Amino acid sequence: RSSFNTTICVLEALLEYELAGGDNAAVTAARQRGQKYLLERQLFRRKSTGEVIECDRKGGAAFTRFAFPAWWHYDVLRALEYLRRAGVAPDARVTEAISLVESKRDATGRWPLEVQYPGNMPIDLGERPGEPSRWITLHALRVLDWYSAFALRTIQC
Repeated sequence: RSSFNTTICVLEALLEYELAGGDNAAVTAARQRGQKYLLERQLFRRKSTGEVIECDRKGGAAFTRFAFPAWWHYDVLRALEYLRRAGVAPDARVTEAISLVESKRDATGRWPLEVQYPGNMPIDLGERPGEPSRWITLHALRVLDWYSAFALRTIQC
């Protein structure tokens, strides 16, 4: 049985390998299978029932709550950021995830840090759960720009 947490970590690593010049058809095929796994589940739903995944099997935070750094944890924003970096054209399978990201923007146009996982950071980022996060905001804006750019191309065609 596959895991969202493991899948996103492996996808990011395989993409970094390819971006660094790695040219291996088996790596690309494996990465595309992982993408398909996430997209078939609309990035945060159970394939069998369509229910939103409220938390991972280890009892971690819901996939719909955003963290930075995410460490090994999965969330919808992290998956969308991966798809953006991989140059995947957004389609209907990401629409609900995009709506989720948009819904979390506050009145100042920023996104809050919702989860802070334990880990050793070399510096204090100065961000606390519930407060606006420059890192979550950066990722959210990148993802929304990516989605909008493809939506505009579709309309213009």
